[in-house]
Amino acid sequence: VQLVESGGGLVQAGGSLRLSCAASGTTFSINVMGWYRQAPGKQRELVASITTGGGSTNYVDSVKGRFTISRDNAKKTMYLQMNNLRPEDTAVYYCNARMYFGPEKWGQGTQVTVSS
Repeated sequence: VQLVESGGGLVQAGGSLRLSCAASGTTFSINVMGWYRQAPGKQRELVASITTGGGSTNYVDSVKGRFTISRDNAKKTMYLQMNNLRPEDTAVYYCNARMYFGPEKWGQGTQVTVSS
């Protein structure tokens, strides 16, 4: 499985961005997909996740009500709609796929910068 993110950029506080993660390869072997982020000097944290089967979602408290994770199985693409962005959301955002078997997969990351 290969993952490619897109959609990052520079936005003012209060603005919106939508990240996309396109998956290719043996995507039927993906169990859960998620978005992680890593700010400078901080550990990588899980932002949101979604199951590929039932579509159950999970969010870190700091983004609840502002971010929405979704997926389009036909397009093999996962999205993260980010609204009301804050400077503390600035980070590199990574797409992640947890597999039924074998190691998890990561995308290359996309930079999100929110100016105050």
